[in-house]
Amino acid sequence: MSETLDCLGQRCPLPVIALARRLAELPVGTVLRVLADDPAAANDIPAWCRLRGQEYLGPAGPDSYEVRRVS
Repeated sequence: MSETLDCLGQRCPLPVIALARRLAELPVGTVLRVLADDPAAANDIPAWCRLRGQEYLGPAGPDSYEVRRVS
């Protein structure tokens, strides 16, 4: 299962806040593709995944990042 979260045009920390809220609503194993054009997202999203124990799958294209819910 996969979903897309559109955070284009949002600035730090809004994409990570939206990621945290949406991922909590999804079943374990779901891949969430986050669309974010804020340059900080390239660092913030992987860092958030490390801190929260979620799996960062990497960039999925320009301004796109994939995260898998593991817990």
